[in-house]
Amino acid sequence: MQSADLGSRERGLLWHRRAAPAADGSVLRVLRSVEGSHSRTVRFLHAAFDSTGEAFVAGDHQGHVYLLDLTRNSFRLVQRTGLACTALAFCLRRRSEFLVALSDYSIKCFDAETSELVSWMRGHNSAVSCISVHASGRLALTTSGDTAQLWDLDTFQRRRRLGLRNNDAVQKVFFLPMSNTIVSCFKDGSVFGWDGESLECRFQLPVPPTSARLAYRVFAATRDGRTLACGGRSGCVHVWALESRRLVSVLQMPPAVRAVRQLHYLSDAFDGGANQVLGVLAQDGVARFVHVGTTQLLFSLGSGSGSGDGALSSLVVCPAGRNVLGLGEDGAMTLYSVAALTHALKKPCCMH
Repeated sequence: MQSADLGSRERGLLWHRRAAPAADGSVLRVLRSVEGSHSRTVRFLHAAFDSTGEAFVAGDHQGHVYLLDLTRNSFRLVQRTGLACTALAFCLRRRSEFLVALSDYSIKCFDAETSELVSWMRGHNSAVSCISVHASGRLALTTSGDTAQLWDLDTFQRRRRLGLRNNDAVQKVFFLPMSNTIVSCFKDGSVFGWDGESLECRFQLPVPPTSARLAYRVFAATRDGRTLACGGRSGCVHVWALESRRLVSVLQMPPAVRAVRQLHYLSDAFDGGANQVLGVLAQDGVARFVHVGTTQLLFSLGSGSGSGDGALSSLVVCPAGRNVLGLGEDGAMTLYSVAALTHALKKPCCMH
């Protein structure tokens, strides 16, 4: 695996000669070290792929936002915001534009090609933890602890402010993929679906039996929008069929998993959007990719998984399912090739 240290450079090459993925599927490790009286690594906090999966933006805790283009073999500093980012999105209708939520609770839109500020949006009273962009690229939902807001990305005006339900704190609000349905999740574990235009309630997931109940904190939907995976402070992941409102599967993670940090379905060009591979990032810094139908472990990334890198703090999966980006606890990013990883799909192993 090759390594690229961005350092203090504003632009450059990612690699001198692109090599084949390593045995663990890793393609490139990206870090940013700063020299001084004490050399240190500036930590990357968030990243987001564009719609092709061949480019992504990444923000560090000093407020620098970089564009990394795998096709052009280049990186470029596109913005110095001066503030740490709390969320990123890079799949807008105008493909060169991206959204970055900042620690002052504002959201800014920049053009990655010109580095110009396109718009500045305010309205949240706490940090934005999630930005969800509609399939059209024209609408965005931003979620903070107290509210969710719906934005028009053509005018950058706020369309609606989605308030609290019975004073319950908002966990996450997002668009179902390829759909006009908005899913809202609250910290009491309740999950609702709403019409994106009228905001009329389309469904509410029933409360699971007491023996299976857990407080949902993280979510992932299949590309066809028919299945929702939910996890939280437990070693279990619940899989719901949204059309029938039924809990169709409970995935039991290994004993080492006490809480689920993130969930991501891995897209496949041949499954018609009914994704079957679910990535589960746990509190131990390991991302386990599991086949939902067979519950078998296919491959793992992160500390103790044999992938060669350290513990992961977050995971980003490109929309096309070709690349996976792991953000490490050490502040570096590791890019993985899904094509190199999925050879394990032919020989699944038992989960451990």
